[in-house]
Formats: sequence, structure tokens, C-alpha cells
Amino acid sequence: MTNLKKGDKKLINAWTFYDWANSSYPLVITAAIFPIFYVNVTGTKDESGKIISDIVTLFGRDFKNTELYDYVVALSFILVSLSSPILSGIADYSGSKKRFMQFFCYLGSLSCASLYFFSKEHLFFGLLSILFASVGFWGSLVFYNAYLPEIAEPADHDKVSAKGFSMGYFGSALLLIINLILIKVFNMPAKYSFISVALWWMGFAQFTFARLPNRSNTHSSSGNVILKGFKELWKVWNELKQIKQLKRFLIAFFTYSMGVQTVMLVAVMFAKKEIVGMEDSNLIVSVLLIQFVGILGSFLFSRLSKWIGNIKALGVSLFIWVGICVGVYAFVYTPNAFYVAASFVGFVMGGVQSLSRSTYSKLLPETEDHASYFSFFDVCEKIGIVIGMFSFGAIEGLTGGMRNSILALIIFFLVGFIVLLTIPKSKNVS
Repeated sequence: MTNLKKGDKKLINAWTFYDWANSSYPLVITAAIFPIFYVNVTGTKDESGKIISDIVTLFGRDFKNTELYDYVVALSFILVSLSSPILSGIADYSGSKKRFMQFFCYLGSLSCASLYFFSKEHLFFGLLSILFASVGFWGSLVFYNAYLPEIAEPADHDKVSAKGFSMGYFGSALLLIINLILIKVFNMPAKYSFISVALWWMGFAQFTFARLPNRSNTHSSSGNVILKGFKELWKVWNELKQIKQLKRFLIAFFTYSMGVQTVMLVAVMFAKKEIVGMEDSNLIVSVLLIQFVGILGSFLFSRLSKWIGNIKALGVSLFIWVGICVGVYAFVYTPNAFYVAASFVGFVMGGVQSLSRSTYSKLLPETEDHASYFSFFDVCEKIGIVIGMFSFGAIEGLTGGMRNSILALIIFFLVGFIVLLTIPKSKNVS
């Protein structure tokens, strides 16, 4: 058994490097190249190559292609939400966080590689690849995030969390740029970029796996680990219900997560459908803009949290989110306007993600059951995203336009902001 040493720079660097590895998935697959590829492949085109219909058929029923995509991604979050609490309880009892993290990492990366074969003719199998890639990414994060309170002191959580997100933003942007050069200059088919994500994710993750210990607690793994995993989870749930700050924060996090991740998951498809004159190359530029501004945002909000506290800093970010959604709904109809909105999204995206993770880790009691605690954090986020994605897709399906779906996001951010204000003060996060 290997004990973690808090504050060890080599260990912290190895941990943050997983952000470098896995962030290629949310950028290339969910935000940039694949959404454009998906809309183009699933759309019906005329002789000139112009998309004239976005309707696809699955199981005898017609869907808008982006609506169906939203439902599949939402389903992946349901699967992670159902499985991660059980697996995290087992991981905490058996001390096997890294093994679970590796399993989901490899599931996600191999599923990304399988997107190479995506086609409209075999839509169901392509959607399965999307489903399992998402399950792999988000499932691995449950166990990855659980290491944060074990490798860093509470005073350093904001800084270490921000460093991880910044590594992810920079690394994924680098891979995206490489793929863009290969696609634009050397005419590489876009589908090869999905294989590059798989190799990048799985390959660079080895640096993290080589440093993180196989076992990070003192529990005995003898006996029925599944039954004991359930008991571990039940114990943590009873503890969590007694901590008012933690409970209130999870409610707020659950609510604003409906908006935060939904924005990132649908931004490119929204621009492709709703912004007049938005070329595919311009969409990629806007995504890169979000990435690089996100690096700045994660560090600036980390600094802001030191000055005014985590809760107030998160409140500032949610206030900005509301302004962004109102602005996009009312005013963003041109590429230039979308670039401005993307800049603001990048700025608060980095801040809210980094601060949410570090704030939760600061609120945890003294415990060895970090995976179990973070599974509840993960469930709140994923169920929130499920509601966000289903709302976005359903409103588009009912009204015929993605712009109307933004109204739901405004409500999510406003309610999250209000709940955040009810969290009792604490020396760690006030």
C-alpha cells in the first residue's frame, strides 16, 4: 500500500496531467470537430452539398439530429450517475480508485477511436460510440477528482484545481490545432482526429497512472467488497445529510450544472444552426477562443476566491452566466457577436468548473472516503446535465429552434445563484 503525501509537487503535477490527457475529449469530440462532423454526416444534402434537412430516423421515429444527440449524451450521464456511487463505494473500501479511473479512461478513449466508423447508415452503432465515450470521460473524473483532497492541503485546493483545468485547456487546444493543420493543410479526413483523441488521452494518462498509488487508504479489502462498498456509500450519505454547508452547496451545484455543461455541449451545434454566415472554420476558432480564455478565467477566479471567498466568487461567475445567456438570446445573430459571447463563456467556464471542484473539496469533513463523497458531487452534476440536455433538446423539438432553449438555461443559473446565497459561512469558503 502506498500513502499519498499532501503537497508533493511531483504527485500534484502527475495528477494535473490527467486534465492534459482527457480534456482532448470534451474539446475535440463534444465541442469542436465531432459536432460539425455529426451535423454534416447526419444532415440530408442537395446536389450542391447544402444541408436541406436535419431529420434522422431511429427505431422508426423521426428526430432532429441535434435533438437526438442531446438525448444520447443525457443518457450517458444517467448511466454514470447510476453506476458511480456504487463503484465509488467499492473503490473507497477496497482502495482501488486508480483501477476504476483506468477502466473508464480506456473505455472512453477506445470509444473515441470507434467514432472513426461513424456513419448515418449505421447510426445506432455510432450513437453507442458517443454514449460510451461520454461514460468513459465522466466516469473517470469521479475517481480523478476524488484525489484532490488527498494530494493537496485545503488552502491549495483552488490553486491546484485551477492548474488542472489550465493544463486541460492548453493541452486540448494544442491537439485541436494539430488536427486543424492536418485537416486544412494536408486534407486529412476529420474522422482521423477521433483516433488522435484516443491516442492522446490514453497515452498521456500513463504519466498520471505511473505516479498515483494503486491503494490510497487503510481499509482492508477482504470479504465481499460489493456489499461493503454499499455500506460505505450509505455511511457517507448519512454523514453528508448532517453537513448543512455541503448539502446546500450540492443543491446549488446541481442547479447551475444544468446550464454550465449544457452550454459547452451544445455551443457549436447552436452556432452552426442559429448564427447566419458561420463557417465551420469559424466555429473552430470560437472553440479555441473559449479554451484560451478559459485558462485565464480559471486562474483569475482562483485569485478572486482568495479575496472574497469561494461562494462569492462562484456567485459572480453565475451572475455573468445569466448575462451571457440573455445576451445570446437577444443579440447574438452574427459570427462577430458569437465571438464576443464565446470569450465571456470561456472566461466563466474555467472559473466555475475549477472553483466548484475546489469548493466541494474544502467543504469535505476529515475522511478517507473521498471517492464516495465525490460520487455525490458527480451525481449532482450529471443529473443536472441530464435535465439541462433533455430540456434543451425537448424545447428545440417542440419549438423548432435552439435559441428558445436558452431561456431554460437562464432559469437554471438564476436558481443556482439564489441557492448559493443560502450557504452558511465557513472559514474555508466564505
